[in-house]
Amino acid sequence: MTPAAGARPRPPHPICDTGTTMPKPGELTFVAPGGAKKPPRHLADLTPAERKDAVAAIGEKPFRAKQLSQHYFARYALDPEQWTDIPAAARERLASELLPELMSVVRHVSCDDDTTRKTLWRLHDGTLVESVLMRYPDRVTMCISSQAGCGMNCPFCATGQAGLDRNLSTAEIVHQIVDGMRALRDGEVPGGPARLSNIVFMGMGEPLANYNRVAGAIRRLTDPEPDGLGLSQRGITVSTVGLVPAMLRFAGEGFTCRLAVSLHAPDDELRDTLVPVNTRWKVREVLDAAWEYGERSGRRISVEYALIRDINDQAWRGDLLGRLLKGKRVHVNLIPLNPTPGSKWTASRPEDEKAFIEAVAAHGVPVTVRDTRGQEIDGACGQLAAAER
Repeated sequence: MTPAAGARPRPPHPICDTGTTMPKPGELTFVAPGGAKKPPRHLADLTPAERKDAVAAIGEKPFRAKQLSQHYFARYALDPEQWTDIPAAARERLASELLPELMSVVRHVSCDDDTTRKTLWRLHDGTLVESVLMRYPDRVTMCISSQAGCGMNCPFCATGQAGLDRNLSTAEIVHQIVDGMRALRDGEVPGGPARLSNIVFMGMGEPLANYNRVAGAIRRLTDPEPDGLGLSQRGITVSTVGLVPAMLRFAGEGFTCRLAVSLHAPDDELRDTLVPVNTRWKVREVLDAAWEYGERSGRRISVEYALIRDINDQAWRGDLLGRLLKGKRVHVNLIPLNPTPGSKWTASRPEDEKAFIEAVAAHGVPVTVRDTRGQEIDGACGQLAAAER
């Protein structure tokens, strides 16, 4: 579908970030089933100052923290044998205390001539999560997970229906990107060496339900090398189904990331069903919190809307959505639903999609249809992990 006139395309991604029970926004409690242990402490969990203290606590000189950060965040070197600027006697101790193995690749699956690569990860406790790397001629986007599973219970989302296993640690979030950057540098994705340009928190989980670790990950991603990866906040998108208190807290952080609101319905009656958290915070409350973030960050808000046949794709709902967003700094990103096996939910008919776009655009609201990738590799969020289970 051709985007509406004047609309600017946004980076596509194949994963939906949805899924009613949830941790309280910003809570510190680690969510894990059956009393599972927390992930081991990792360099990426710590601030630069905390890294110096951690290194000193194991009897090493504090400056080793910067050397270790250089190897991890700038060189993506995980093998202690590569740390030739650190004495051999100290390498294993530093590795075991600050760079333990957090996650391992179960498998990669690729499509689009290998320019779309989905990775299934097994975490230290056996939990499964997914990430997707997508290369385009003018950019590289990586879609990452912030939770294992999701507690939002959205009925059309594979992850939401699987439920929440646990929050990811800051380092487990960051490592998905570190590995993606290493793969691009080492030529594992066709097209020659490249660098990530866009990070989207739209994989498994509700990012703002794991607030502190996601905020920490954003800082690790954007701190200058070697303290972090040196990426731009403007290239990072954080998606939410509308956890209003966490959205307002996020607005006060001083971040310049893009905020994406997974709306999926403009009316409370339908959204209560499609996005059950709406029974707690209604459409207008969610949008008001988004406008607050947009005002403070100076960024345009993205409204994500999965078009579902005969459910939320009526032209009158497009008109209502346009009326709600008219005059705001906003972009509507329509998502043709990537159906999961056995699901009653499926993508809209082309004629209904067209009528919906026209109804939104009639109010002067920019709207595009996301270029979906990954259907042939279980691209919808949670499908690959579900198949592995």
